[in-house]
Amino acid sequence: MRALAALSRFVGNTFAYWVLIFAVLAFLEPAWFFGLKGFIVPLLGLVMFGMGLTLKLEDFAEVARHPWRVALGVIAHFVIMPGVAWLLCQVFHLPAEIAVGVILVGCCPSGTSSNVMTWLARGDLALSVAIAAVTTLLAPLLTPALIWLLASAWLPVSFMELFWSILQVVLLPIVLGVLAQRLLGARVRFAVDVLPLVSVISIVIIVAAVVAASQAQIAKSGLLIMAVVILHNSFGYLLGYFTGRLFKLPLAQRKSLALEVGMQNSGLGAALASAHFSPLAAVPSALFSVWHNISGALLSTYFRRMSEKEDRIAAQKAATE
Repeated sequence: MRALAALSRFVGNTFAYWVLIFAVLAFLEPAWFFGLKGFIVPLLGLVMFGMGLTLKLEDFAEVARHPWRVALGVIAHFVIMPGVAWLLCQVFHLPAEIAVGVILVGCCPSGTSSNVMTWLARGDLALSVAIAAVTTLLAPLLTPALIWLLASAWLPVSFMELFWSILQVVLLPIVLGVLAQRLLGARVRFAVDVLPLVSVISIVIIVAAVVAASQAQIAKSGLLIMAVVILHNSFGYLLGYFTGRLFKLPLAQRKSLALEVGMQNSGLGAALASAHFSPLAAVPSALFSVWHNISGALLSTYFRRMSEKEDRIAAQKAATE
């Protein structure tokens, strides 16, 4: 069991590499991964169930202690990422299916990886967890509403179908996970220890399935989609950070806001696109899943150095006083 938990931690810490490796493999040998498409939705439900196992009432204490900070993060997330996605679709004149895919990933809640990146960046972890939890719980309403509002110009969007999908794939598994944790207590501890392994395998399979199903389209327009994904993610980080600065939040909270705004639950985006639109519409989510784990790790390293620099300046100031 200890070995499995250690393997789980290792795989969780090297998440971005596994996603990248299998995305490339799926592109080079799509036939190996064609049969995985049917597992996308169940695997995402499994990831969300795992998230429910880790959620505690204390995670929402931050909402009670600093409600306006959490509200600012949630509003920034659901305004900045969908808005930037829509603008990028207009600027690049993206084809309909790709445009819907970009908007779809922009309308998803925060990604679970953002909490890990915030911890590595020495950000405010409690704030990060609270924002991720609240955006996820609001997703059944806000995500389909925003997709309907912003993407209907490209393709028909059914609010109710998206609403029921997110309810079944996100909210229901989370509630079941929370209930399992409350009822079983310490007996789920081992399951929590191996969750990173389960989550990484699930997301890797989702990304590989999407890339394999859209290999021809990626070969044709993959560079354009990747450029849009990188810009989308970068603007999310930048505008999230400066939102915190505009409202005069301390450095740790600004870091949390940047990572919570910029990182998306791209697995949900891929599942929704595959179920309701087309494999091509799922490609932006798959590429986002690869990229935001790489960019998040780089940004968290930079943010960590900002903390160390601030600590040195504080220490020098204290020494001179």
